[in-house]
Amino acid sequence: MIHTQLGRTGLRVSRLALGTVNFGGRVEEPEAHRLMDHALERGINLIDTANTYGWRVYKGHTEEVVGRWLDKAPARRDQVVVATKVGDPMGEGLNDHGLSARNIVAACEASLRRLGTDWIDVYQMHHIDRSAAWEEVWQAMDLLVAQGKVRYVGSSNFAGWDIASAQAAAQRRNSLGLVSEQCAYSLVTRYPELEIMPAAQAYGLGLLVWSPLHGGLLGGVLRKKRTGSAVKSAQGRAAAALEEHGDTVEAYERLCADHGLDPAVVGTAWVLSRPGVTAALIGPRTQEHIDGALEALECALPESLLSRLDVLFPPVGRGGPAPDCWLT
Repeated sequence: MIHTQLGRTGLRVSRLALGTVNFGGRVEEPEAHRLMDHALERGINLIDTANTYGWRVYKGHTEEVVGRWLDKAPARRDQVVVATKVGDPMGEGLNDHGLSARNIVAACEASLRRLGTDWIDVYQMHHIDRSAAWEEVWQAMDLLVAQGKVRYVGSSNFAGWDIASAQAAAQRRNSLGLVSEQCAYSLVTRYPELEIMPAAQAYGLGLLVWSPLHGGLLGGVLRKKRTGSAVKSAQGRAAAALEEHGDTVEAYERLCADHGLDPAVVGTAWVLSRPGVTAALIGPRTQEHIDGALEALECALPESLLSRLDVLFPPVGRGGPAPDCWLT
């Protein structure tokens, strides 16, 4: 396993992170525990969750699953970096969502109880809340850091200018501010290259990528459909995208086969090769999924393949950050 620093911090994390969105409803608790065991054994030390995960059972269920796993072997808590999120609705109450100081503090306390831990390593704002002033957000986050309940603060699904405004407000308070941004990024979803990735690099944020295979679209979906083994890739984001990008995905799978590479390995390796990317989040349902993703860490994609991928999945405009990508 390759480890690296999370942005400008001294915190070291694995270049693959274990995403837990499938825990509860798709992966039952005993198998979830085995997956976390296997991931840790293979060197994956970053576990990413959210207070709303597990909604197929009930919101908060996934944090409880992770918490019971941590409790089974208390030494694990010092071995792993636990990241969770705040902001999405946890109930029907007027103040049960968003980034008010009230909700941030209350949600953190609730996540700590579910996780059975004294601290959260990376507490991420799940979505921007433009109704909450940054002075209020940082007041709450600084309090949690001062109390030792949160080590670092991250963002998720932010725009580039949200990162900039968050950091400007944090600097006014002499706070560390954001240390990471978690965004959707893949060969199919390249818009973060315009402003999110440049902003993250400019402010020293580690970039955590969710859905590097676009919900399974880039994981050999056509082959799996032919063999009847498609599960996640046969529904949701991947299924909708397949209708639009079917011919391109077919060409992509042929290209991978021509190079003797698995499509999932190519898609993940491409994300990991991009400048500024700290880690790719994987959402495994089996130990084999973890082992397959680990192959991407050892896969150096040849320039000929990278060039062809840019033809199949072109960047926005002329490529690179805005506004240069728009200039003609």
